[in-house]
Amino acid sequence: MRCYDCLQEARSDTTGIGVCSRCGLATCENHARVRQVQVTRQIGMGAAYGRFPARRVVCHTCDMAETAH
Repeated sequence: MRCYDCLQEARSDTTGIGVCSRCGLATCENHARVRQVQVTRQIGMGAAYGRFPARRVVCHTCDMAETAH
């Protein structure tokens, strides 16, 4: 699997280390962003939160879109 962002930059030798959880494209260690997310589950009318955050991988483009305010 090759990193999509590296292919756009004409660098075709970069191997992807993960898949963006938002758009599904392969991403390398330079373009990947690992973010923490709080895990929740429904309990009755409310929600319970896990003790430890989970992690998810997003590409640089999706990370910029999610964090732009």
